[in-house]
Amino acid sequence: MQRSTPAFYIYGIDVLALIIAAFIGYALRLERLNLGEYWASFALFAGAAVIVVPSIFAVTGVYAQYWRYASLYEFSLLAFALALAGIILESLAIFSRVLIGTLPVVPLSVPLIFLMPALALTALPRLSAHARFHPSPPRHTRYGNNRVLIMGAGEAGAMIVQSMRTARRNTVVVGFVDDNPRKRGVRINGVTVLGNRHDIPHLVANHNINEVIIAMPSAPGKTIREIVAICEHAGVRAKIIPGLAELVDGRFSVNHIRDVQIEDLLRREPIKTDMQAVSALIRGRRVMVTGGGGSIGSEICRHVLRYEPSDLIILGHGENSVFAIHNELQQWLNDARNQPDPTINGSGAARGKTLLHTVIADIRFTERIHSIFEQYRPEIVFHAAAHKHVPLMEANPVEAVTNNVLGTRNLLDASIVTGVERFVMISTDKAVNPTSIMGSSKRAAELLVHHAAKLSGRAFMAVRFGNVLGSRGSVVWTFKQQIAAGGPVTVTHPEMRRYFMTIPEAVQLVLQAAVLGRGGEVFTLDMGEPVKILDLARDMIELSGLQVGRDIDIAFIGLRPGEKLFEELFLPGEQYDRTSHDKIFIARHASRLVPPDVLALIADLEEAALSDDAQRTVRLLRLIVQRSQSALHEMPREDQPLPELRALAVGGV
Repeated sequence: MQRSTPAFYIYGIDVLALIIAAFIGYALRLERLNLGEYWASFALFAGAAVIVVPSIFAVTGVYAQYWRYASLYEFSLLAFALALAGIILESLAIFSRVLIGTLPVVPLSVPLIFLMPALALTALPRLSAHARFHPSPPRHTRYGNNRVLIMGAGEAGAMIVQSMRTARRNTVVVGFVDDNPRKRGVRINGVTVLGNRHDIPHLVANHNINEVIIAMPSAPGKTIREIVAICEHAGVRAKIIPGLAELVDGRFSVNHIRDVQIEDLLRREPIKTDMQAVSALIRGRRVMVTGGGGSIGSEICRHVLRYEPSDLIILGHGENSVFAIHNELQQWLNDARNQPDPTINGSGAARGKTLLHTVIADIRFTERIHSIFEQYRPEIVFHAAAHKHVPLMEANPVEAVTNNVLGTRNLLDASIVTGVERFVMISTDKAVNPTSIMGSSKRAAELLVHHAAKLSGRAFMAVRFGNVLGSRGSVVWTFKQQIAAGGPVTVTHPEMRRYFMTIPEAVQLVLQAAVLGRGGEVFTLDMGEPVKILDLARDMIELSGLQVGRDIDIAFIGLRPGEKLFEELFLPGEQYDRTSHDKIFIARHASRLVPPDVLALIADLEEAALSDDAQRTVRLLRLIVQRSQSALHEMPREDQPLPELRALAVGGV
């Protein structure tokens, strides 16, 4: 059995608990608190207890357990150790009778009575360390089909051990690995921490390990990258549980274990969302998500639903994607009705009362959009509907304008008329000094949002994203297809760099912006350093178990129309700083960059687009962007009057 020396404070607490338990044993035996002539006997028994019991705890491994994540296994061990100590103490009581006249007599029933209060009093401080009870671990053979190490001896790792014991009976958890030296040698749910990440190679060799599970949901991508490299060097496959941001309910199970993906290597520290503020904003309100079937829009729907709006209106143009997200959310609602969640509701009241509405509509049709807003009267709108593919929009500028610009204008018009309180538009870093049709169209849409915010005095704002990992049509999606086809993986330029963020990060930014915004702002995430696309391609090839040059080639194909090597987050004239949220920047005076004649320019743009005049459409779109970049010098005063709202039928805002 494993021997361990307890921390001084743990030993001190146990000594005090054992003395109290000994007194309780005597008091119950004598049926009085005044021990009288038994004080000497009590002193002898208590002295023996504080020597025998901690010694047994050390020998049986009680002091080696990590009680913060204790299960029934640890408390069974505690009870076993006390029972063993009770046998020894009972033997000492008998021995005291043999040596009568030399030692005070210890009543034979006292050691037995002592065990119950001793168990309660020694277990109590361990329970106070946030111990969690789980089913007792089933017996398993010494060797299984799959022998694993778990990297991360924390809450997630402890829960994974419990899940594996019930769900993957052919898997044996050999041990934990953790970089915290204080955890070395402790046991969690009966599994010992064997070393740190640098010990993985020799642990793999010595224990016949064939899988390392990274259970570190809050670890940054740099740490994940280092651990994966160590596993590759040791010749063992690495798997991972997703980051906290990807687990909406914050719970882990064996079903979450998956292969390491590129998103994990680019992971940052989790964004700390003000859950209470977001909850106060959404609960009981009518919320609309445009582009609700898309990768960003559907994730917004998932998060919003958990804050229990009264109504969630999922608006999209593609019926299949809207159908899929509606079915998923409806199933979640059905399950939630029978599962109270005090972490969200506070009171633990029944969940799942939100009404779901699915609307198939094209945001380019003015009358249709106004009719929808009149029917559902949304109070908060998250606008995620957009055409986003740069090369496609270069070839189809009219579609980019009618959808991204005129569609946004229609939504803003309807929002103003029907009293929408908050409007959050999803923009892109490509809208900053745009060189593409897509970026220019999103810049024009931003200008409309800022103008509407100043005109209405409401909290209308924009949120800029970098490239979103996992979204349909992203570079990651393209690389995966190329790797599956055997290559080559195509990179436009060896120095091409982009900012990246995950879908959950993007959604949390949207929700936090909805809380922070007062109107006319642009929010963006602190995305760290931009990533070289070439490095991204190499990482993805290696994560697939292949080698660059030997299995898969990388080919450079040159910049595509509208692309630039580097993306920016703010325009030169935008005054930006950090918000109360340390991961979010804000450009507070973005509305000052709106050209005074923006409505006339948009009207001309609409005429050109609806006439299918691609050349004039592009020319006018570029003019709007140029005018916005020089507008800061043309609008020195914040209180300069804006044009009146035009008739909605001809293009409102």
